[in-house]
Formats: sequence, C-alpha cells, structure tokens
Amino acid sequence: MADAMREGTARGAGLAEILRDAGLYALVTLGLCIPIVSYRTDLSQTSALDLTPRWGVVAGLCGAIFVLRLVQRLVLQRRDARRALSPAPRQATEAVDAMPNAGQRISGLALPLFLGAALALPLVAALASGGLGPARYWIDLGILILTYVMLGWGLNIVVGLAGLLDLGYVAFYAVGAYTYALLATTFGLSFWLCLPLAGLAAALWGMLLGFPVLRLRGDYLAIVTLAFGEIIRLVLINWVDLTGGSAGISSIPRATFFGIPFTAGPNGFAATFGLSFDAMHRNVFLYYLILALALITNGVTLRLRRLPIGRAWEALREDEIACRSLGINTTTTKLTAFALGAMFGGFAGSFFAVRQGFISPESFNFLESAIILAIVVLGGMGSQVGVAVAAIAMVGGPELLRNLGFLKAVFGEGFDPNEYRLLLFGLAMVAMMVWRPRGLISVRMPSVALTQRRGVSGALVREGHG
Repeated sequence: MADAMREGTARGAGLAEILRDAGLYALVTLGLCIPIVSYRTDLSQTSALDLTPRWGVVAGLCGAIFVLRLVQRLVLQRRDARRALSPAPRQATEAVDAMPNAGQRISGLALPLFLGAALALPLVAALASGGLGPARYWIDLGILILTYVMLGWGLNIVVGLAGLLDLGYVAFYAVGAYTYALLATTFGLSFWLCLPLAGLAAALWGMLLGFPVLRLRGDYLAIVTLAFGEIIRLVLINWVDLTGGSAGISSIPRATFFGIPFTAGPNGFAATFGLSFDAMHRNVFLYYLILALALITNGVTLRLRRLPIGRAWEALREDEIACRSLGINTTTTKLTAFALGAMFGGFAGSFFAVRQGFISPESFNFLESAIILAIVVLGGMGSQVGVAVAAIAMVGGPELLRNLGFLKAVFGEGFDPNEYRLLLFGLAMVAMMVWRPRGLISVRMPSVALTQRRGVSGALVREGHG
C-alpha cells in the first residue's frame, strides 16, 4: 500500500513537472509573438498605418506549442520507462546487425520514384489542368524545386561529404549567374558555351575561398565562408561599371534548343518540329534542362563517393587528424570539395540567369545560403535522397499551404502562408533537431565494404560502426 502511494505521488509530481514545462514553453511563445504576431500593420485610406490586433492567432500558437510540448514530454517519458524495463540487448562494443530495415529499403527506391515523377510532371500537369498554359504554375514550381535540389546536392559535397560548414554557398550561385549574364550580353555567347564557363568560374572562386580556410574548422570556418558570401554580394552592388550595381543586368538572352529559338517564326522550335506554336514550350524545355543538370550533379556525386577522393572526403569529415595520419593530403581534399561544390552552384546560377532574364544582387543574399544549408541539414548530411525530399518540403511546402483554403477559415481571410515562411522554417528546424537530429534520412551506405554492403544507421556512426 505504501509503495502504491509513493508511486502515485511520484507520478503526480512528474505530471506536474511536465505541465509546468509545457506552460513555460507556451509563455516563451507568448513573449516571442507579442512583438511579431500580435499586431499587423495595414495601410488605411488616409495613407496611414493602422494596427490590427491578432490576439486570436497568438492564443492559437501558444496553445499549439503547449499541446505539442506536452505530447512530446509524455512520449519521451513513456519511451524512457520502456527502455528502463527492457534494456537494449546489444551494447556499443558488440557486433551490430546493420541489415537495412523496411524504411531503409524503401529509401533505396526513392531516387527512381523521384526520377519517374519528375519526368512525368509536365505531362501530368498538362492533362490535369487542360493544357500547357493552365499548367504553367506547376511547371514553374517544379523548376524552382529542382533548382534548389541541384543547389542542395552541390552543397552536400562540401557539407555532407567533406564536413566543411559553408555559409556562403550563394556566392558561387551568384558568380555563375553573373558570368553567364556578362558573357551573353557583352560578347553574345550562347548559353551552351557559357554554361561550362560559368561552372569553371565558380570553381575557381571556390578554390580561392578554399586556400584561406585550409587551417580553419568549425565556427571559424563558418564565419569566414559567411563573410565571403557577403563580400561577393557587396562587390556586385558597388562594382557598378561591370555588374550594374543594384540595378542588376537585364535583357539576358534566352536559351535555345541547341541553336533553335523558341519563337513563332519559320525557324523556331515549333515550326522545325511541326508543332503548333506555344509559349510554354520554352518553360517545358527549361524544366527538363534543370532536371538534366540536377541528375548530372547527382550522378557525379555518387560516382565520386566511390572513388578515392570521395573516401578521402568522408575520412576528412569523420576526423581530420586521423585523416592526416593516414597520409591523405587534406589540402587537396578540401580544395576539391570546395571547387566541385562551387562548380555545381555555378551551373545552377547560370540556369537561374537564363530563366529569369534579369539578375540583381538582391537575389543572392544570406537567406538563400541559409535555405540551401537547411535543406542539406534537414534532409540528412550526405544523403542524396534526403536532400531532394527536404528541398521539396522546404520549397513546395509554402505553396501547398497557399492552396489550402480551410486555413483562411481558421486564421482569417488575410492569412498568407508566405508571411509565416520563416516561422514554419524555424519550427521545422527545431522539430528536426529534437526528433531526428541527423536529418530525415540518417542512414547511409559505406563507400567500401569487405563482404556485403550494409546500411549504417546514423545513430551508430558516432559509435565507430561505419
């Protein structure tokens, strides 16, 4: 009887502590929402700003945080109690059965499924919308997602494989875009000739960044790469004679289908292939062009992982001192990682310039670097499939919320998900760090295996099992 009473008292004290912790989280949320969410500025008829209170939204957010934190603590408490009653049969020092589970086997099919869905998107969108014209929104969204997939795969070489934290990746994106814009507008070079030149220019700048940071690691490396990205942006703003300054570069030539323009004339794409002219032909071509560039990035990355340079990147990521003791040239290893990652960023920048037809320094701010880095971290550093899934969620998620009409019934007619994009982005980061700190897909295949290739769980990597 006394034991039962003590157990009930302890359980009640634990529940009170959980409620107090959830209430503290709700209180912190309230403090953050008061200066950010509680009032909205609206332009009145007299050109003055009116403050519209939104305390209902604040109450909803605080209540949601309270409930989520309460559920999280209860789930963690139940998991800890279950582990205490039935300890794990294997310890870190014992042999680990690393056979892939069902989720890992499904992730192996993710890339073919992604490729099939990507190839069929324009056709499916056209059939569902009643033509290429009405399907333009979905095709443009697919182009935007694939651009970020390519950027994520390029940065994954530097961050995911080599373990070098790069906060200025958008600088190489900008170098590729301005290289194509300047060569095309000044010398009249075609996109197909400027594309490799833009990649080479970005790779050169990647090597120039790599030399000063050879001895830097961790936070110091992050600060230097962040400064490099800001320096490039400031140079683009202030070197007016070359880059046009804040006005940017406009009237950038369009890409052609290997010399065939997408025009309505007799020499255009439609007339050449016996099709009726449609302005959407260019958008469909751009979609498949960025898809091809993204697949090339993925194929090269997967191939390099199996080569000695890829194994050197992974050794550098795990332990630089051990990497040096094995006789690996860390200077060459770091420079190749920076150069190759920057090259793919340059390719993506060149495509961005030819798609937009106009570029300015405002398109290459630090927020873009943060989004690309978040895609790599959320997807799982070193995981190609995870990066693709994270890019779809990060870029396509706000667009999906925009089309959910019931959200306006909940939050009001003036609700715009884009206004809360950074809030959703921050919540996603916090949730991932709590539940899956190694990313959506934390399982990776080792580059070299003595007998049978087996997936290594991210939870076991730090224990020396892969």
